[in-house]
Formats: sequence, C-alpha cells, structure tokens
Amino acid sequence: MIERIMRENDMLEKEEIFSKVLRAGRRTYFFDVRATKADDYYITITESKKFTEEDGSFHFKKHKIYLYKEDFSAFAEILEEMTSYVLNHKGEEVISERHQKDFKKEYGSDKAETHRTSFTDIDFDDI
Repeated sequence: MIERIMRENDMLEKEEIFSKVLRAGRRTYFFDVRATKADDYYITITESKKFTEEDGSFHFKKHKIYLYKEDFSAFAEILEEMTSYVLNHKGEEVISERHQKDFKKEYGSDKAETHRTSFTDIDFDDI
C-alpha cells in the first residue's frame, strides 16, 4: 500500500514541471507546466474561487483549462487582443459594485443597474 502511494506521488511530482500562482481576492489562479506520458509539455490554468457559506464554512470551485503547444501562439494572440481591447476601451480602473462600495452613489442607481451582467456559472468539467 505505502509503495503504491509513493509511486503515485512520484508520478505527480514528475507531472508538475513549473508553477506560478496569482492570488486575486477570492480567486486564485494556478499556472502549471505539466508533462504528458510521452514527456511533452503542456500548460494548465486553474481558477479556484472561495465560497463562504452562511454558517462560516467554505468551499472552493475550480475550473481548469488545458493548453497544448500547438495552440500557444493563437491563444496568446487572442488573449493579447482581448486584454488590449478591454484596457483601450475601459482603462485599468476597476468599475464594479464588488470593488467600489460607493458605485451606486458615484454612477447613479439607474446606471449601476445597467452595468450589471448576469452570468451563469459554468463548470468546465461538465463540458
């Protein structure tokens, strides 16, 4: 039993080659370089978001993207294009109710309602 667990741990250690973590409020992003069984590399990007229950307990929801070498250039190009678009049109200042306590006062309650967007929480593991 112990030998099997040690082999599994060795496999996990070999799989993770290089990692970086970005903490952003309730979200944490994990960027990991991993190895395939053929010893080629790919990247996983994991978003982990903390949810607190009414009783004070909490849980995490995780979403993971697998990015393979053949998609790196196109992915990076589109990510750069999208981030540039957002920054060019809205700047770097964060404008949201969650980040600004006086959002409604500053922008007026009608405008604040207009800026709200409804999102459906999609678990990529379900796709």
